[in-house]
Amino acid sequence: MDARGRNHVTVTGRTGGPVVMLAHGFGCDQNLWRLVVPALERDFTVVLFDHVGAGNSQLSAWSRERYSSLDGYADDVLELIRELALGPVTFVGHSVSAMMGVLAAAREPEAFAGLVLLAPSPCFIDDPDAGYRGGFSTEDIDELLGSLDANYLGWSGAMAPVIMGNPDRPELGEELTNSFCRTDPEIARVFARVTFLSDNRADLASVTVPTLVAQCSSDALAPPEVGAFVHAQIPGSRLITLNATGHCPQLAAPEETAAAIAAFAGAAG
Repeated sequence: MDARGRNHVTVTGRTGGPVVMLAHGFGCDQNLWRLVVPALERDFTVVLFDHVGAGNSQLSAWSRERYSSLDGYADDVLELIRELALGPVTFVGHSVSAMMGVLAAAREPEAFAGLVLLAPSPCFIDDPDAGYRGGFSTEDIDELLGSLDANYLGWSGAMAPVIMGNPDRPELGEELTNSFCRTDPEIARVFARVTFLSDNRADLASVTVPTLVAQCSSDALAPPEVGAFVHAQIPGSRLITLNATGHCPQLAAPEETAAAIAAFAGAAG
């Protein structure tokens, strides 16, 4: 199976333009980028894909062994870049995909023109001894994962609106709920542990490519201290705070999100 088919790759936009690769987060698929793509495809070649286990990816390619850590996903990203042969890409990683980009760029920096880390978190769990605030205690994450294990659909209905934020726009939370509910519960359980238990703080300093850290002004999953930490750990990175609220600015504020990506990718490409 080729990587392009495995990950249900879509390539759109300007042929020969700088390449922007958009990577979705937990419980989502490439459809969540649909509102930013029109603004990007005028000037860029845009690559969209689904992580294995999500969307229209080849579910038969999923294995617990490969996808029980972010390394398997980072391997997929590098395989896609090599197979598509589109040259160095600006990789835009949303949420957990931001750390996939960090791992991939640390391994093969020549494959990347730059990284955009959108609402990133290298570690969701607080580490008081190190002075790190991830936003959650160990007990919080244990409770979250226990609730997900017990009733994934119920967990999705309760958590998605919290993650999305923007309670005055309930249709956004509903869309994220529906996206979560389309994910196979067993795959979701494994991916949730990868998402919420990974600690990639030590990997950030290995990034040598131009990097934009784009955090949201209010985010239940990634408080401002997290974006500041990521920025401080990646040499030469740039930090911006979007006016967008919630954890999914590509849905809540697509114009602002697309503009930030385009400005950075245009300079990096």
